[in-house]
Amino acid sequence: MEILDLETFLPYRLYHLADLVSRDFSRLYKDHFGLTRPEWRVLAGLGQHGTMTASALGEQSAMHKTMVSRAVAELERRRWLARRQDDSDRRLEHLTLTKAGAEAYRNMVPLAKAFEQQMLGRLTTSEQTALTAGLAALERKFG
Repeated sequence: MEILDLETFLPYRLYHLADLVSRDFSRLYKDHFGLTRPEWRVLAGLGQHGTMTASALGEQSAMHKTMVSRAVAELERRRWLARRQDDSDRRLEHLTLTKAGAEAYRNMVPLAKAFEQQMLGRLTTSEQTALTAGLAALERKFG
């Protein structure tokens, strides 16, 4: 019987690494802002793109609609997010950050960028270049 060695199986390695990085990064936004992963993803998506629908947020962040819905409800409860019903399709809601939400996003950006730089700082310049090129190549093939 053939055995699959997970430690060398690329899909598993990518998933495992993404999970490790995500868990490490989640401590940062949980400690500073009290956010869960889905809440952070919604905040980051709206901060980057401005107004979005819940469906667009789900696609952009690769989250199930129930996770997006819960995150939206919590950010709305905090008054970091506002909903506006679409004029032509009343089933759609446009989500935007409030002034307080935009302020939280502005405060989060430098922390996120510093985390990224710290992570990349563990690699040599040539390793950083190879990582960026390899990720871009995989994204082109699978995207």
